[in-house]
Amino acid sequence: MVPGTSQRGAASCDFATRRLTVPMGSTPADRVVRAHELVHLRISPAHIEHDGALGDVSERALTCAEELRVNTVLTRLGFETAELRDGSERLSGERLSELNQWSEAVFFYAALHGTGAVKEYLGGVRKVRPEWAKALRAFGSTLSATLRDFSTVKLTSTQLQNGATVPDGYLDVTVRLARLADRVAGAQAPTTPDEFKQFRRSLQPGGRRPASGVFAPLVLDETLEYESIRPRMGGRKKTAQVFGTGRPRLDRILTDPHQRIFSRRRMGPGAVVVVDQSGSMDIPEAELEALLVAVPGVTVIGYSHRPGDAVGRPNAWLLANRGSRAQSWPTGNVGNGVDGPVLEHAVLLRRDRDRIVWVTDGQVTDSNDHPNERLSEECARLVRRHQITLVRTLSEVVPSLRAGAVQGSALDDFGRIGRKLRDFG
Repeated sequence: MVPGTSQRGAASCDFATRRLTVPMGSTPADRVVRAHELVHLRISPAHIEHDGALGDVSERALTCAEELRVNTVLTRLGFETAELRDGSERLSGERLSELNQWSEAVFFYAALHGTGAVKEYLGGVRKVRPEWAKALRAFGSTLSATLRDFSTVKLTSTQLQNGATVPDGYLDVTVRLARLADRVAGAQAPTTPDEFKQFRRSLQPGGRRPASGVFAPLVLDETLEYESIRPRMGGRKKTAQVFGTGRPRLDRILTDPHQRIFSRRRMGPGAVVVVDQSGSMDIPEAELEALLVAVPGVTVIGYSHRPGDAVGRPNAWLLANRGSRAQSWPTGNVGNGVDGPVLEHAVLLRRDRDRIVWVTDGQVTDSNDHPNERLSEECARLVRRHQITLVRTLSEVVPSLRAGAVQGSALDDFGRIGRKLRDFG
């Protein structure tokens, strides 16, 4: 045991080093902070594997939800959790709001919920973003209702069931609270009455995840295994040259009118193909095989984001890369969610005069799989700026490369993106 203080961050229960840091004084704040760390020691798991039941929950959400569980236990044991504050909470609320860090504002609120720090924290948030404070109070009501579902015995359970590696109390309470925190943190902070109504509905059991208003970060799968492609057509070709390096073909002095006795290998024309793999789309393997044969040097990248993902699961796969192809790949993750970032990545993959082709139905969604006009316009501008060709299926890629970009009435086949492109004129 190491002496600490009741200031935030100055007390801890470190299972790795087996060190308990707590205040040794007799003030009400010292006593409740000391009790808080001792409850951690009694009911919190020493080791957590972030897979299985925890594989879809962020570490930050789990940390803050466990703080909430411990504080709830303290309240039920009769400790004055109103003393769990140190005066820094108002400034924290102001700073998070000024920096527009909604997700961290949500997580920090979860850690403070039920303590004396909440009032000051919400006061700081309200000073800068009153609409955030209203949403956080609604979130707090849902947290309180969720905690009422659990008895104190369930809250403090350290039993291991069915081969689980973490105790029942953590699995049943902390993980449930953490999933709720991730859902709220991944949403767009409501700013209008209609958005607030949607936000409140999303907090109800079975409610749809609210819109985030932003794309998810692009996460490429680095675990795929590749094999070489044996092109039946195209591929690397030899071109006769009058000058060059390497071994000359002296017989061409007699057989070639231009006496081109040197050769240069070149790769046939390529393309970058971006494929939407969301629930409304798919990749027929036969069509992909036909594409790899017909277009030498093609690069194919598929994408689909899991709505509300909080742990950075891969949402894009390099299916083929200039002479090699993935041996296998996963199915899509239901949603789009990453349309804009994957198009920007495709631009970076382009070489020389490669064409970019986007296999899409024209629907663009945010990271929670909600349609969004601003994000649709962003993608439409990328299409226009980089002359990206739109097609509905993989089988249309090769004909589109021969015919040119989609124009005119064909834009009607591409939903919101098509309408945005038509609006651009």
